Amino acid sequence: MQDVSIIYHYFPDLTEKQKQQFAALFDLYRDWNEKINVVSRKDIENLYVNHVLHSLGIAKVMAFKPGARVLDVGTGGGFPGIPLAILFPETSFHLVDSIGKKITVVNGVAESLGLTNVKGEQIRAEQVKGEYDFIVSRAVTRIKEFYQWIHRKTCKQSTHPLDNGILYLKGGDLDEELGELKKLHQIYNLSDYFREEFFETKKVVFVPL
Repeated sequence: MQDVSIIYHYFPDLTEKQKQQFAALFDLYRDWNEKINVVSRKDIENLYVNHVLHSLGIAKVMAFKPGARVLDVGTGGGFPGIPLAILFPETSFHLVDSIGKKITVVNGVAESLGLTNVKGEQIRAEQVKGEYDFIVSRAVTRIKEFYQWIHRKTCKQSTHPLDNGILYLKGGDLDEELGELKKLHQIYNLSDYFREEFFETKKVVFVPL
């Protein structure tokens, strides 16, 4: 079993409150998972690497500014949105999923952690109204289909080092998918930031919108 120290190792500047929030995640997800399955039963012991640290790979690519708005599409039980919301408490996160039970977990975890910057909502991505600085997700579908769902949902004005757009967690060989997309993009290998074997083929794909 992993413990939360791996998060502290890669993110050494956490406040005491953030450390406590990250430390609370294991028990929260283990308890919720017994009621509503949002993490594979076999995988719950790997929560901190395979889910929390993986989510925070986006933070190695982009540090969200205070006041930024981030949409997490197909969040499931809250990944990558919940870990990112802990790390960036002054950024607003809208976590959406079409399955209501999963959003029940998202809102339960956020409430237990005191995350006032998280809103969980049962809604399909295409139906979401509003504009965001970034849209994040963790491999919910092929990138071209994802792009079609959300490409009109970003603010026109960018205030971050990267233009507003998609930050998509994805693994494996992406040549075919990115060929389908036919859009400007940038790939960040998570193995450049994290040494664990899990990250050998994991990437963040940035697509400006």
